[in-house]
Amino acid sequence: MSFRFGPLIIPQSQVFMVSRLSYGLVNLKPAVPGHVLVVSRRPVTRFNDLSADEVTDLFQQGQRVSRLVERVYKADSLALVIQDGKEAGQSVPHVHLHILPRRKADFANNDDIYDELGSRKRVRGVDNDERVPRSAEEMAREAELLRSELGEWSSDASTLSDGRAST
Repeated sequence: MSFRFGPLIIPQSQVFMVSRLSYGLVNLKPAVPGHVLVVSRRPVTRFNDLSADEVTDLFQQGQRVSRLVERVYKADSLALVIQDGKEAGQSVPHVHLHILPRRKADFANNDDIYDELGSRKRVRGVDNDERVPRSAEEMAREAELLRSELGEWSSDASTLSDGRAST
């Protein structure tokens, strides 16, 4: 099974949570340790293109994942970010919610995290090229940790929101 994320295909090994309309994946180039994404299963570019049910599920799963991330990564706070369109810094044209665990003084200037997310320096359409891509093995280990901590895999991982089977 794999999942679409814009033009990218995400293997199941990098996904740690699946609901009927959203899924959670680990980040190829995290801005901070524990930086994960919650993504709409239906591939749409802009937030306003989501249905009401998709918005509800994206935020319910975002809340669920944020609790997980805060606990696992011992965060003091969280940054929850949607970059809605290219000019807003969206590097993958598919609606997704960034969940970033934050700690006191993790950046010299607290808002520098948004510069890190919104850098115009891109490689293969994926975020900031100053961040080094992680290996598939490292990402799979993190996804497995988060899956085990979450305690369940999915409410419906076998079908996409339009009823087609995941590939």
